[in-house]
Amino acid sequence: MPTEAEIIEALRPVEDPELHRSIVDLGMVKQVSIDGGQVTVLIALTTPGCPLRNEIQRRVTDGVATVEGVASVSLDFTAMTEQELAGLRQQLNGNPAATAGSQPAHGHAEGRVIPFADPSSPTRVLLIASGKGGVGKSSVTTNLAVALAERGRKVAIVDADVWGFSIPRMLGIDRQPVLIDSMLVPPDAHGVRAISMGFFAEEDQAVIWRGPMLHKALEQFLTDVFWDDPDYLLVDLPPGTGDISISLSQFLPRAEVYVVTTPQPAAQRVAQRAAAMADKVRLEVKGVIENMAWFTGDDGQRYEIFGAGGGQELADRIDVPLLGQIPLVSELREGSDSGDPIVAGNPTSEAGQAFTAIAERIDVELAPTRKYHAELKLL
Repeated sequence: MPTEAEIIEALRPVEDPELHRSIVDLGMVKQVSIDGGQVTVLIALTTPGCPLRNEIQRRVTDGVATVEGVASVSLDFTAMTEQELAGLRQQLNGNPAATAGSQPAHGHAEGRVIPFADPSSPTRVLLIASGKGGVGKSSVTTNLAVALAERGRKVAIVDADVWGFSIPRMLGIDRQPVLIDSMLVPPDAHGVRAISMGFFAEEDQAVIWRGPMLHKALEQFLTDVFWDDPDYLLVDLPPGTGDISISLSQFLPRAEVYVVTTPQPAAQRVAQRAAAMADKVRLEVKGVIENMAWFTGDDGQRYEIFGAGGGQELADRIDVPLLGQIPLVSELREGSDSGDPIVAGNPTSEAGQAFTAIAERIDVELAPTRKYHAELKLL
């Protein structure tokens, strides 16, 4: 007959699908009952309506079934108490509302700690910017994030385009963040976690906010969310150089800026303003990505619908590399609409390979040096 200790050890490798931690270490395994070969496990969910309850049941059942002598497995569910949730949040994320003195310090927003601003943070923050809308910035953000995740990196996205949020739809995320005490757990898809105003507003609802409310929302996205120290945090900025871009430059002084443009001369001239804004707020522009570079017809010929050379011209003007050119393909647009990014759905396609190559350059060629990390620690 199996023992309780054997069942617990079999459950230790089983992870909560949202928190990515052992359900034993999280305190979710409340009771194990054994009657001959019949094992019953009581699991405490973080929320009574947990959308991944069936997945937890499958993982627990599979884990217990590996123990010798187990003939059948059944599960009962309960929910964590408020006190247990507060303890869990503290265990996972410390105190997200911790203050840093009476005056906001460098990397702090109104006294709240921004973990990504800390020089010891392992996370590279990539601000994906554009001077104007309609250049495919959000689809670039989504596919670049998935491409980095395909390289084995832990990746997250903040959809900072509060008015034109689209990241949840592009990633195919169809569930809400889970609230644990005062901490939001972002849902994920394709190996990428994401938080967005799209989780809190209807698709057809207008977000009519001014600067202070936008500032507060972005602060909460950065402080009250369980990001779990990702390797990369991509931030999908709104077009232009307004309040959100300014606030994020204050919140994330270590961020790298990547400018998205099309080959069209008018577009790259506008995109140059995003680079100029980054310079004014002392953020480093690391590269340019040219989207909608060409269309390949059925005859195999490339047609430069939006002109040519704009991306390289912008890169030369601001003295950064052109990291890659993304072709104009209907599959890229369709994947954005259906929640199946082309990097995940068709990685060997022309566009999929372009995103993969850009992700490799960012991950390897543009990786901060040891000297850079040493200088950060002196700040």
